[in-house]
Amino acid sequence: MIEAVHIGKSFYLSPEKKGRFASVRTLFSREQREVKAVDDISFSVGEGEFVGYIGPNGAGKSTTIKMLSGILHPSRGEIRIGGYSPQKDRIQVASRIGVVFGQRTQLWWDLPVKDSFEILQAMYKIDSRTYRRSMELYQELLDMREFLDTPVRKLSLGQRMRADLAAALLHDPPVLFLDEPTIGLDVVAKTSIRAFLKEVNETQKKTILLTTHDMDDIEQLCKRIIVINHGKKMMDTTLDDMRRQIGLPSLIQVEYRQPPSLGAELAGIERLELSGNVLSVHFDKGKISSPRILAEVAGWGEPLDIQMKEPGIEEIIRLMYR
Repeated sequence: MIEAVHIGKSFYLSPEKKGRFASVRTLFSREQREVKAVDDISFSVGEGEFVGYIGPNGAGKSTTIKMLSGILHPSRGEIRIGGYSPQKDRIQVASRIGVVFGQRTQLWWDLPVKDSFEILQAMYKIDSRTYRRSMELYQELLDMREFLDTPVRKLSLGQRMRADLAAALLHDPPVLFLDEPTIGLDVVAKTSIRAFLKEVNETQKKTILLTTHDMDDIEQLCKRIIVINHGKKMMDTTLDDMRRQIGLPSLIQVEYRQPPSLGAELAGIERLELSGNVLSVHFDKGKISSPRILAEVAGWGEPLDIQMKEPGIEEIIRLMYR
């Protein structure tokens, strides 16, 4: 559904001059410095995939989304959305994609939400039957009935984001681009948005590309992750594979009735930490299995509770960019 082949985007800046009339001399200077916001990135996303597109600030995430959606033209490379070029086949691509930018809205600021939807219905030439069906579905999934008659400027951030998601999906596009859709939202609003996105991905088979700084979004929604930095692709893998590649240890925490008597460490256990009655076992899953560890530590005392944890993606990303 989405194909990017060696795409790049460069911007050209004039070096800042110093001294008297610096701004005027900068304005008329012919000197230019190339800044590569996106540098030779290739990837493809299949139908129904939910892919996280992540990286630090300035990595090129939003620039990529804007190229994929046709807002920006790539300086080099080729993009295809369902077989069409966003730059050459704008009408065909527009009908096949929905786009949500977390810090911008596509709704009309002073109009009620319902009026914005009706304008979008006319723009996309959505027939009345399809429009009613979509409205009924998204009103229920996004709980929008209470604010359909409210001007967009009076909506809370969470309400506006729900309305923007519905607006992006009114014309039933197979592809959805999301750029920081949960930015600034509270925990309740984030949970609601995540549940909705998971629903449309699983039941409607929407192909979704998500950029976010919220690592909970990635862990709860994405089966695949593309990591970029300084405009270049660093990794394209699953979260589990990323954990294995980075080499962070897995963790088992065992709470005993009384402080345990520790036995000999097994090969593959990186370290043991005992705090009162709670033992933390850090281990390499490639060298020793969880059942083998549990069988061993069960003999060190009387376990009351056992928890298994994988390395969080925030820790993974921190190590990648260190």
